[in-house]
Amino acid sequence: MTQKIPPTSQADPQAHLPDAGERILLVDDEVDLQKLFLFNFREAGFDPEAVGTAKEAFEAAARQRPSVVVLDLMLPDVSGTEVCRRMRADPALSDVGILMLTARGDEYDRILGFEVGADDYVVKPFSVRELVLRVRALVRRVSERTIARRAADTGERLRWRGLEVDTVRQRVYVDGAELSLRPLEYKLIAIFLENAERTFTRRELLEEVWGTSGSTPSRTVDTHVRRLRERLGAYGDAVETVHSVGYRLRNE
Repeated sequence: MTQKIPPTSQADPQAHLPDAGERILLVDDEVDLQKLFLFNFREAGFDPEAVGTAKEAFEAAARQRPSVVVLDLMLPDVSGTEVCRRMRADPALSDVGILMLTARGDEYDRILGFEVGADDYVVKPFSVRELVLRVRALVRRVSERTIARRAADTGERLRWRGLEVDTVRQRVYVDGAELSLRPLEYKLIAIFLENAERTFTRRELLEEVWGTSGSTPSRTVDTHVRRLRERLGAYGDAVETVHSVGYRLRNE
């Protein structure tokens, strides 16, 4: 058990929900897509901005931090995955929601996007309404995440033996020393410690950690759990396999 230590061209009918007015940044060099994005997201009640390069994206984010960044994978100067990686490494931008937008829908590209910290993934061509709804859902997730972290910002950490997870700063410690984990590895160990009594199926983990299920094979989960165990070293047995079901946090 873990311990806590001290849309379309028409206006969207949901435009006046609490998330209306949130700033959304599109990073894509397609001019037609930028115009479509700006029009529809204004109609949906958001405050959108569109830029065409990674350099412009960081300049725009520095002027005013967006709630969500809709990020194309293929940019003229720097790849979208690299932009995502840099944003996650920047304390001022690490908590923004990031939705990858690309014409490439291969499983490898999706997994790579989630590996570097993307929250969601949409493949071109797409429905504008679907994009608006996905962004709206991501705005809420980011807001809930921020509220939860502020509420938990009391110095408390989740602990399993000598393994500790700081859910506010998203840091993992082994016997007091910080352990460097990839974003997906962190999400995996955090979800197990936050839900110590729960057994997760592979499909549930794909939905909770990767934010997807669909055609993504369940062996993706097995591969990442194996890597996580290796990174945790002496505490690799924290994640227990439940035969024919999935995984859970081992009872201390």
